[in-house]
Amino acid sequence: MIVRAEAERLALKVPTEPYYAGRWGVTRGVGTFDVVDPVTERRLMTVQAAGPAEVDSAVSFARSALDDGAWGRMDGATRGRLLNRVADLLEERSEEFAALESLDVGKPGFEPRAIDLPQSVRTFRHFAGWADKLEGRSIPTSGYMGRPTVSYTVREPVGVVAAITPWNSPTMIAAWKIAPALAAGCAVILKPPEEAPLTSLLLASLIEEAGFPPGAFSVLPGRGSVTGQLLIDHPGVDKISFTGSPETGYKVAVAAAKGFRRITLELGGKSPQIVFADADLDAAADGVAVGIFANQGEVCAAGSRILVARAFYDEVVERLVTRARGVKVGDPFDEGTTMGALINARQLERVSRYIEAGVAGGARCVVGGGRPGRPGYFVEPTLFADATNSMTIAREEIFGPVGTIIPFDSEEEAVAIANDCDYALSATLWTSDVGRAHRVSRGVKAGAVAVNGWSPLDPSLPWGGFKLSGQGRELGWAGIEANTEEKTVTIVL
Repeated sequence: MIVRAEAERLALKVPTEPYYAGRWGVTRGVGTFDVVDPVTERRLMTVQAAGPAEVDSAVSFARSALDDGAWGRMDGATRGRLLNRVADLLEERSEEFAALESLDVGKPGFEPRAIDLPQSVRTFRHFAGWADKLEGRSIPTSGYMGRPTVSYTVREPVGVVAAITPWNSPTMIAAWKIAPALAAGCAVILKPPEEAPLTSLLLASLIEEAGFPPGAFSVLPGRGSVTGQLLIDHPGVDKISFTGSPETGYKVAVAAAKGFRRITLELGGKSPQIVFADADLDAAADGVAVGIFANQGEVCAAGSRILVARAFYDEVVERLVTRARGVKVGDPFDEGTTMGALINARQLERVSRYIEAGVAGGARCVVGGGRPGRPGYFVEPTLFADATNSMTIAREEIFGPVGTIIPFDSEEEAVAIANDCDYALSATLWTSDVGRAHRVSRGVKAGAVAVNGWSPLDPSLPWGGFKLSGQGRELGWAGIEANTEEKTVTIVL
């Protein structure tokens, strides 16, 4: 396993400039920004930010690659081989990527090694398999003015895709956006998160090494308010795929609507975890704790609303408090650490405000609520009991290790509480009753429902939500549909 000092040395070798038109560098740019280690609060590196010149050039080269270049002429089988090559390179260097993600994001190293990197590799391999299978349909019709016809459809790439990714799982979510778009034959411009750009910049070097032609892929680091805004406003961008907050997602949707451009938006959640009286309570407590505390709670699908059958409410609360006290908060590179630091001081302040709001709102803080006595953007695993679904901590996405435990008296009430929310991304049910599992899965409003386990993140399964959680889907066949246009061709015989 890579230790902290080695990870810091690896960070210094990561490219720090935009990559576009098949080369690294900036022409005019808009200055630089620092990447800060959330554990030590020290600067890790300084990155060159892309500005109008780089955005214009990246879009222009992407368009040329599609319309006149080798990328647009490339067949699906060859695209698939390139994507498989990226998967191979990523797998070979997965330990390096995992270490950089721990350093950049603050999450314990076992998480990217067990989840983010294997998922990223599988995503590239999954969509490599789709690249030569984008089939159309033959559709019988009644003909044309008495003459027979042959009608069929073909799937064509939507065009230039701007992919804007968040800082909580930058490698995995970049793969979710890049792989299906490249498999479909789109040209992709990735805007990585300014808080955690290291693995995205390194991924660009792997895509270059894999042999993708110039213009097929670009990475433009920079601040969302500048580089990101330039991309979403650019008329040469055909689709915007964004993962982030509903507030920014709204701005993306408005900008895209001006040119009737395609969008995919994944905008977070306030996911319920429902523990029924017939559940295996120990397994449920283990799973619920993972759903709250994994990645410091900085997960869009975090199960931060825990709905518990009243008959076993106190028992489940006690189990969850035990799990929370067993979380070891510390440096992601220290042995035994199970929860790291929040991404930055701003996020720490946000989470702290929500904890204060929970206390002020009348909920009972049964564990946590404070900060460890050490440098870094750390907060204790925190649970509130005796809460109601009307409280601020139960309504708004906290994006930190804070769970709200709410009792219910019936299956119908559990579903009603779960659905009384502005978000609809995911939900988790804990029950041994198969009939109940199907009934409640049907009744809960969410893009993904898991029973007796966490919502599996698999490249073959579509992922996304509705309400404030966004629109559209990534992964699976839905990921191909999101990056292609269906064209109808009719021949009059």
